[in-house]
Amino acid sequence: MHSESPIKRRKSRQIFVGKVAVGGDAPISVQSMTNTNTCDVEATVAQIRRMEQAGVDIVRISIPSMEAAEAFGRIRQQIELPLVADIHFDYQIALRVAELGVDCLRINPGNIGREDRVKAVVEAARDRGIPIRIGVNAGSLEKDLLKQYGEPTAEALVESAMRNVEHLDRLNFPDFKVSVKASDVFMAVKAYRLLAEKIEQPLHLGITEAGGLRSGTVKSAVGLGMLLADGIGDTLRVSLAADPVEEVKVGFDILKSLRLRSRGINFIACPSCSRQNFDVVSTMNELEKRLEDLLVPMDVAVIGCVVNGPGEAKEAVVGLTGGTPNNLVYIDGKPALKLSNDNLVTELEQLIRQKAAEKQQADAAAAAEH
Repeated sequence: MHSESPIKRRKSRQIFVGKVAVGGDAPISVQSMTNTNTCDVEATVAQIRRMEQAGVDIVRISIPSMEAAEAFGRIRQQIELPLVADIHFDYQIALRVAELGVDCLRINPGNIGREDRVKAVVEAARDRGIPIRIGVNAGSLEKDLLKQYGEPTAEALVESAMRNVEHLDRLNFPDFKVSVKASDVFMAVKAYRLLAEKIEQPLHLGITEAGGLRSGTVKSAVGLGMLLADGIGDTLRVSLAADPVEEVKVGFDILKSLRLRSRGINFIACPSCSRQNFDVVSTMNELEKRLEDLLVPMDVAVIGCVVNGPGEAKEAVVGLTGGTPNNLVYIDGKPALKLSNDNLVTELEQLIRQKAAEKQQADAAAAAEH
């Protein structure tokens, strides 16, 4: 299969959220956000650990109160992943989490209030090397902009973002990233395209309040896909009314489909029809579930019959094509062995795991040589 993406990414200034580079030539990072009560430290840590297993790069936590800020400090002691604090209105919360080891502050200078308060937050961030994320949302635009534009628009989102950018420019603080999210795909896409022309900083992509697992995944894939194909976007969060672990999986799947990140198994599978020689749907569902822990990037084809099967299987590292009386497995493009339908998933899983282990060793050896 093709390995490199044809997408030419927008050049942006690089910042660091903890140890994760955002912007420049860094891989596009995948974020998610906890939906536990932040003050329930045990539940929040447990949720972050599950996100970590799914491969999340950066985790955001809402800090609505000083009590939550103190809880954040206890979460920080248990989690090594980069953590972003989501803060509105109270600048003292931002100052406290900065002391407690936050990796990024998500604030809008405009709703922090007086200039001296904004300055205090920016100086705390500067002293500790903490970047800031300006997060503009169509659902919480300034009243004067809503009056001026009549309703949320892409232009209003960008104007709001630029007001906040100017706050940081005045304080000579360039280490920030910006998001201009809307639940309407066209509004969000237009806003990001406009903003990409105006600033050099990295852009955090998202379609906000996208919906439930299925509808939100589709809306996010369409909106983020349009922007990513343009080369716009340095980090992303898929907003779903679902388990945050699902946000992480969908984020990686979007990047994988555009060849912008390769992590874990990339399945090529047919939708199945009456030509199939084994149950493709149940085989795929079971394989996906069993192989979630594999992080090695690898193409695996699961095709139910001999019409498209051999062509797809030859292009994959491991390829299964349905046949009578037995199914044929290709490894590295060559016919390797036959498998009956009895115990098919387990035998295929073993082959994939063996190949993944070999690939991991080969990749590690190649990296050591460099």
